Amino acid sequence: MQEEDNLSEIKIDDQKIIENAELSIWEALIPVFILMGLLAYNIFKADGVLFGDYSNQYILLMGGGVAAMVGFFNKVPLGLMISEIWGNLKSIFVPVVILLLVGALAGTWLISGVIPAMVYYGLQVLSPEIFLPASVVIAAIISIATGSSWTTSATVGIALVGIGNALGIHAGMIAGAVISGAYFGDKMSPLSDTTNLAPAMAGTDLFTHIRYMSITTVPTIIITLIVFSILSVTSETSGTTDISNFLTSIDATFNITPWLFVVPLIVIGLILMKTKPLVALATGVLSATVFAFIFQPEILENLGSSKVSAVITSIFTDTAILTDNEELNDLFSAGGMQGMVWTILLIICAMVFGGVMDAIGALARITRVLLKLATSIFGLFASTVVSCLGLNTIASDQYLAIVIPGKMFKQAFEDRGLAPENLSRTLEDAGTVTSVLIPWNTCGAYQSGVLGVGVAEYFVYAIFNWLSPFTTLFFAALNIKIKQLSRPEKVQS
Repeated sequence: MQEEDNLSEIKIDDQKIIENAELSIWEALIPVFILMGLLAYNIFKADGVLFGDYSNQYILLMGGGVAAMVGFFNKVPLGLMISEIWGNLKSIFVPVVILLLVGALAGTWLISGVIPAMVYYGLQVLSPEIFLPASVVIAAIISIATGSSWTTSATVGIALVGIGNALGIHAGMIAGAVISGAYFGDKMSPLSDTTNLAPAMAGTDLFTHIRYMSITTVPTIIITLIVFSILSVTSETSGTTDISNFLTSIDATFNITPWLFVVPLIVIGLILMKTKPLVALATGVLSATVFAFIFQPEILENLGSSKVSAVITSIFTDTAILTDNEELNDLFSAGGMQGMVWTILLIICAMVFGGVMDAIGALARITRVLLKLATSIFGLFASTVVSCLGLNTIASDQYLAIVIPGKMFKQAFEDRGLAPENLSRTLEDAGTVTSVLIPWNTCGAYQSGVLGVGVAEYFVYAIFNWLSPFTTLFFAALNIKIKQLSRPEKVQS
């Protein structure tokens, strides 16, 4: 597999699956039950403040501690657990740096006028009646072009959330539309790392995988667009009558010019040229800084003791630009790198939990039990889907949700006479797109952190993402387009 450099890339080199014959399924599930129980109690009984602002992080670490105790009971060496945790932490080094750069990007794009310009022109083009389906299409196009849902959210996603908020559209709907389009594009793009990884694990080629995947993906995105079109027409919005006031306030506060769009175009162009994501984002921060000095000198003077200090503040900490419109004041604020700390800590704690679960053999044990339950062709598809969903939840990583089921189920699909693209498509339908629906998964944490909308707020509206596994199961249940292995014909003597 030739790996592509995408913003969502987490390196997996020869990912091994750790087996533990001594571990029973019930022992493997103990940390899962405790984790889910604490998370549920924190959400429904403690109003999310069981352990303060970082409650989910503490709960993940507690789950990891329970998994470690299960491992000690089954004679799993401490060194192995530490090794797996360290391996997980090393794998997220680049994504963590990317998150910090995205925070810096948001801050510098604010003070340079890039985000206000996107909102300013977007308000004039995107009306509430077409906003949600248009957001799906825009996000899909950018994601197909770049091969990364993370790139899409960090660029047009932030702008679309700002525009939608100004139009008075529910934040969860906006984020759901952006995420639906972004993951459709990520899933169908030959530049995407997951789109390359899935066929590599299943044993088919990239373009066969993409063609076969379109059978379930195209109907799903069509349904998504229909639902968002209905929502756009029927939802009440509060911003239509205030657009002129918004435009006047933005124009009075910032120096708005189409030249500001050069900055996001540079970033997208670098991604299309397969530049390293760190380089592309850093260039976006630097170019926005230059544009801030050129186009927004008054903003910089008002924000700090000097223009340089204002830029540094926007990169690292909170920045808020006040206008004469209170609604815009909430929109024109950014947390810089500091604003990404909560998300980064969540990802780190999730990797600790996933590392211990992998080290004690729990992930392999749970997946093997699901494999044994697959007594029919539909059962095989269903077991694969559940395995992908479970690993997205337990291992907190979409790559493991593709790699482990891919390795575990490959032979089973072949034994049933099913072509490998059946497996690769199911891995994407259930593994890639559902990762963003788990708050502590790397993808869920990233998207909620970048877009500023919690997973609970956008979950229902991320229609493409939760509908995809149901679509693949529907096709499997009715035996629609389930490709069989081609058998070589016998040569007549």
